[in-house]
Amino acid sequence: MFLANAGPHHRSPLLIGDRAILGDDGADEVERFLAVRADHRPTPLLSLSALAARLGIGELLVKDEAHRLGLCSFKALGGAYAVVRLVIERACLQLGRQIDYSELGQADVRSVAAGMIFACATDGNHGRSVAQGARFVGAKAVIFVHGGVSPGRVAAIAAFGAEILRVDGTYDESVTEAARVSETNGWTVVSDTSWEGYERIPGLVMQGYTTILREALRQMREPPTHLFVQAGVGGIAAALGGHAALVLGAHRPKLVVVEPTLSACIFASAKAGHPVKVSHGAPTVMAMLECYEPSHVAWRILARVSDAFMTVEDEEAIAAMNSLARPLPGDPAIVAGESGAAGLAGLLQAAGDEAMRRTLGLDSDARILVINSEGATDPARYRELVGLGPEDVQMAGAEHRV
Repeated sequence: MFLANAGPHHRSPLLIGDRAILGDDGADEVERFLAVRADHRPTPLLSLSALAARLGIGELLVKDEAHRLGLCSFKALGGAYAVVRLVIERACLQLGRQIDYSELGQADVRSVAAGMIFACATDGNHGRSVAQGARFVGAKAVIFVHGGVSPGRVAAIAAFGAEILRVDGTYDESVTEAARVSETNGWTVVSDTSWEGYERIPGLVMQGYTTILREALRQMREPPTHLFVQAGVGGIAAALGGHAALVLGAHRPKLVVVEPTLSACIFASAKAGHPVKVSHGAPTVMAMLECYEPSHVAWRILARVSDAFMTVEDEEAIAAMNSLARPLPGDPAIVAGESGAAGLAGLLQAAGDEAMRRTLGLDSDARILVINSEGATDPARYRELVGLGPEDVQMAGAEHRV
């Protein structure tokens, strides 16, 4: 399915609060945090020139978030950053002085953090980020996981010392349960989705994601003409699209939001003109994108900055994973998880459809940026879908990495 954005807010300015979160000042704040992370390195930007030629486009670049902060996912930038910001704010109040990120290891600051408990619901990657952030500052994390989260992903969260609470039902139901239990216990919810009355913390999570585009713009010779970005609740797409709109203005790229057909809540919202919760059906292989209701703050931004919305089938995502693992001659091999390859799956579908090509302007002048939002966060599942181990693909693509 494909839908051009014809909504009344399309290309209108972002609201003041959203501009503050996603503009240069917000991105600067994230960089100040990353500067104290010894494990921080900009993720690679890789050129798939052979695939670009086959698709009849000028350039195809992949920002590879599989190398982000040891978590193999872009989510490493969001939850952990929000946790740290909240600890610093609490420490400033309790200690009566301004706290810099470089002071997070001091005993008085860690004492404040030790009294804080952060909770979230997760499909896997966001929970790891919140757990990593809590461990980084000496706080506690309680992570709610639903039945669709694989044992491997649960173990990866628990490895950061988080307490795991299992919830029957879907991701959306685990979000509701995390909010209910946290309110009862006085825990701080660090969610990557938002609802009425709860926007600031999800906004901080999205602010963390601006680093992805800021790095990519520094790595590129010139800005992209198109962004194909996958969506679950819409956070990363809104963050990158909003940041692009603010820093590039009239020269911003066309933003295409890509979702699984089986959980396309953003697409349904675009069609309806307001946030829509879609019904739960068969699970999608793109487990990190299996969300049935959009983040309200993300939707507010996407209604303004998205140029088109589309859906992809599970088979198309798996095909995109395999095309990255077994690239055309001259192109690098890339490990992309089921959800990580969704943006490329959208591009492949659009490039193969003449009507979509014309609507989006996918021609020899197009410079397209896609995000590999995750690597093999579940290695066993990756081997099942690709027929290769992630370590084999990584070895094949190592010479192309920067």
